[in-house]
Amino acid sequence: QPSQQQPSQQQPSQQQPSQQTQVAPSRQLKKAESSDPPVKVVNIHPPASSTPVCTDPTSFKKPSSKIPSNLKELSNTEIASLVLQDKIKDHQLEKLLDAHRAVEVRRLKFDAKLDSLGCGGALAELPHKHDLDYKRVLGANCEIVVGYIPIPVGMAGPITLNGESVYIPMATTEGCLVASTNRGCKAISQGSGASSTILKDGITRAPCLRLPSAREAAEVALWIGKTDNFLSLKEAFESTTSFGKLLDATPTVAGKNVYIRLRCFSGDAMGMNMISKGSLAVIESLRQIFPQLSLLALSGNMCTDKKAAAMNWIEGRGKSVVIEATIPQDIVRSTLKTSVRAIAEANVNKNLIGSAMAGTVGGFNAHAANNVTAVFLATGQDPAQNVESSNCITLMEETPDGDLWISCTMPSIEVGTVGGGTGLPAQSACLKAIG
Repeated sequence: QPSQQQPSQQQPSQQQPSQQTQVAPSRQLKKAESSDPPVKVVNIHPPASSTPVCTDPTSFKKPSSKIPSNLKELSNTEIASLVLQDKIKDHQLEKLLDAHRAVEVRRLKFDAKLDSLGCGGALAELPHKHDLDYKRVLGANCEIVVGYIPIPVGMAGPITLNGESVYIPMATTEGCLVASTNRGCKAISQGSGASSTILKDGITRAPCLRLPSAREAAEVALWIGKTDNFLSLKEAFESTTSFGKLLDATPTVAGKNVYIRLRCFSGDAMGMNMISKGSLAVIESLRQIFPQLSLLALSGNMCTDKKAAAMNWIEGRGKSVVIEATIPQDIVRSTLKTSVRAIAEANVNKNLIGSAMAGTVGGFNAHAANNVTAVFLATGQDPAQNVESSNCITLMEETPDGDLWISCTMPSIEVGTVGGGTGLPAQSACLKAIG
């Protein structure tokens, strides 16, 4: 879930590893001994090393000769300590050990890193062997169950976000996605770090109401537009929920139809069930004033849910977020393997002009849907809402100092940390890993 903190003061343009807070391996591998909930620890981790890049042959280096000859005889904990000390590169584990043992070692490594951020043990419920508690699925997530599809989960980061180190779990079958995301996290963390702000926060539902005539439909819309009348609808809505708050109701008339776009603050939940229940109460309240009103559809598609729509792009839905970072020009060259001018020019011609020529709605980016979907799958969000949650415009500029300023504005990210798939053990584990 996007952080709701205000943007922090910009960090120095480039953080040297020696200035980062390091945690001794013995401290990192220590297991939590208390049952008390973890305390949030502000601890900035150094950027992760990059995996090889297919376009950079020099990045394919043979394993260092410093690697112990008896590596396979060492315990997983001992090997994890070597990785934490950067004596073994993370991406070498599969070659040096085997695929299954590499996962075991990598989990120890990330558990140590997450522990230093107050999130120790977060991966305990993330399965890496065949296992699923079907009782958790019944009545909540799926029907007529015959099994489940395992999707690999990779961990990108750390990325410095609003002054804190964050790791990003991503569930995907697309090779190179986690590696490329990790490279971006590295470049951002080597620079200013990222600062994000939530501009709006409200999930929407737009019931379709039918009146006997267009004139009567207009009367309903005008009635809703009056402040006192909205307050009566707000009272009806909020009588159905302890957490939801009706923020506004915007009517749109099409002939005899009235579409009321209700926007609700839903707390930690994504909020679709909450707002649907409240919408029914609003309609019943309206019927007392307009008894000739009939409900055609609880969702009239002006919400707009799981469909590309200019409404979401302009008005927002869920969390509306803007995030920015500045990456020094030497980091652009060494980590991203390009120049500031080249990447900024590519962004304009590809993400802005090219997308405009295609007539896209909210698609002014390279591939935001890739990252959004991978995080959604890992954290128990509704993957179909990737359609609107991936609305994004990416902007890049060369600063007066020659560095790269980059921002992403995403007006309709629909996420929650309770409800839906977030209660399943694996998805809950990924949420805990984020913090």
